[in-house]
Amino acid sequence: MTGIDLEALRGGNRRALAKAITLVESSLETHREEAQHVLEALLPDTGNSIRVGISGVPGVGKSTFIETFGLYLISQGKKVAVLAVDPSSPIAGGSILGDKTRMEQLSRRDEAFIRPSPSSGALGGVAQKTRETMLLCEAAGYDVILVETVGVGQSEYQVAGMVDFFMVLMLPGGGDELQGIKKGIMELADALVINKADGDSVMLAKQARQHYLSAMHLLRHSSFWTPQVVTCSALKNQGIDAAWGMIVDYYFQALKADAFQRKRARQNRDWMRQLLHELLLQRLRQNPRISALLPKLEQAVEEGSTTAYLAARRLIELL
Repeated sequence: MTGIDLEALRGGNRRALAKAITLVESSLETHREEAQHVLEALLPDTGNSIRVGISGVPGVGKSTFIETFGLYLISQGKKVAVLAVDPSSPIAGGSILGDKTRMEQLSRRDEAFIRPSPSSGALGGVAQKTRETMLLCEAAGYDVILVETVGVGQSEYQVAGMVDFFMVLMLPGGGDELQGIKKGIMELADALVINKADGDSVMLAKQARQHYLSAMHLLRHSSFWTPQVVTCSALKNQGIDAAWGMIVDYYFQALKADAFQRKRARQNRDWMRQLLHELLLQRLRQNPRISALLPKLEQAVEEGSTTAYLAARRLIELL
């Protein structure tokens, strides 16, 4: 997997981009080293997009929303990359890679690039692969990067830590599903977008908006931005422009408050720290003396003959 044509990638060549992403996603150590050289060479060409995370409970219509939203952005002259954070199947070990078939119109557009990210495998898991894929897409000239997460769980925190704007899609069901969403996820949200606000659900969506607005004001998490709540119907292509307008508004307010680059810098630092932890764990596992002693110490901790702290310190001292 050698010979990534960097100039072709910078020129937006999809084949070169796909090849570079495959390299980044490889778990082979030689490929990981090569991927880092590719990323380092491309770093000056990155950072010029708006990164948007999109989450929501199953059944909220994420794929329909992303397709309609992506087509709208293309109509505004943007190039759009969709990175779907897919859960790996616990049974087959594969990944649920159905996003291209669910976004049929968008996947046919030359201005769009859709890439599912299977979450099993290499160091850093899905967070690292998606972050690095995002940088490659930026180097290839994509203006808006949409990162879709599945369900409501740990991947939301990972994605919120790599995007500029984090959006949670909701159903027009009053406010009941607030109970079903962890408070922490709500605190991450820069906006709630109530989808499926059409037909008989229009009034429900309006009521839900009022309910969420009062809740979101209590969860304000930046000095310059109060989380917004908007309604839309991705199926009917209504309210999509308002969702984009809100993101643009956030972007300019963040720039004015000198918060945009600060947030990205903080995300990069946090990412480095996370990788440092994971590299240290990997080094621990690869050390033959540690792997020989680990089962004995685990047994001693289970039996209560030593403390967990002392056992951990013994292992660290072997480094």
